[in-house]
Amino acid sequence: MIKNLKSIFLAVFIALIIRSFVVEPFNIPSGSMKPNLLVGDFLFVTKWSYGYSKHSLPFSLPLIPGKIFNKMPNRGEVVVFKTPTDNRTDYIKRVIGLPGDKIIIKNGQIIINDSLILKQRTDDFKDIGKKNNINLIPQYIEYFYDLELKVLDISENGIVDNTPYYKVPKGHFFVLGDNRDNSQDSRFLNRVGYVPIENLVGKAQFIFFSLENARFYQIWKWPTSIRFNRIMKKIL
Repeated sequence: MIKNLKSIFLAVFIALIIRSFVVEPFNIPSGSMKPNLLVGDFLFVTKWSYGYSKHSLPFSLPLIPGKIFNKMPNRGEVVVFKTPTDNRTDYIKRVIGLPGDKIIIKNGQIIINDSLILKQRTDDFKDIGKKNNINLIPQYIEYFYDLELKVLDISENGIVDNTPYYKVPKGHFFVLGDNRDNSQDSRFLNRVGYVPIENLVGKAQFIFFSLENARFYQIWKWPTSIRFNRIMKKIL
């Protein structure tokens, strides 16, 4: 009996170490990162990418002071972080601004440090609803530094298509969702705002599983719900 308990304890301990310091699975619950991440995507996030803080640990246990092995993310990377408003909720967004950056959005286009991020209209994104109905959403290719990103912009006059200037404070970064008119992100200073580097959980790397209109535990739905074309897809 005691031997079995030791084996269970050791297995749980190893799993916690891997989850805290190596890699952790996450699933996508909302459409804020469409078209690149879809509801029902399951992905791996690497913990070592930006260093470790208490938010690397389960329940954000306060066992790590500040940030160790700290590394700032690059612009354009997709990251998981704890929202500054409660330091508990996991969000996944794209890093747009780094400390000292001046950012403004005009007519739906990002301007960083007085440089315009160009974008070009492309084919509409086919958004599949819960009842398998298809909605067409305006889609763009955004030329973000050395990346070509697919982003959605539902309305030309969205509430955050024109913003004030943001200046990213020291030790913080600025994030946006790829679904620009359907994302709570750094544009909303009273909800997300500037994210402290200590709140970084890790870098989103690739999708290891994906389900269309099904929960993970609904195994009986897997044959018709698995998105095979998304499995092992690298996150850009």
